Amino acid sequence: MTMTLTTTQRISPDWPCQVKTPGSYDWERSASKWLRELVPARYASYPVLLRHPVLLARHAQLQVQQEVRVARTALQTARADLPRLGMPESVIEHTIKVYAAELRQLQHIARSVRAVAEALVEHHHPGR
Repeated sequence: MTMTLTTTQRISPDWPCQVKTPGSYDWERSASKWLRELVPARYASYPVLLRHPVLLARHAQLQVQQEVRVARTALQTARADLPRLGMPESVIEHTIKVYAAELRQLQHIARSVRAVAEALVEHHHPGR
């Protein structure tokens, strides 16, 4: 179900269920809480990121983009690298499936972070 934000803007299908609808009571706090879970703990504790959800969202976007690159590299290099580590074919196949699933999940998270980031920017800079 898509909920209307305004007469022209709708929540993205990638909107995370852990984050309240933009404009609703306490939605920024729910967004910040969700975004903090996506960044390393040391970043999630920096006051500037805690006070400014837009900055936290920006950092979460960068973090998830990096994780996508890592998962993609792991997937692309598994067939060449894992046999040299002595891994049997069954383990290699399973590992490839794990990397592929993780890559799909990270790509979904990246879309969700982008949707939340855009809503935060819009909330802080209406009319953009």
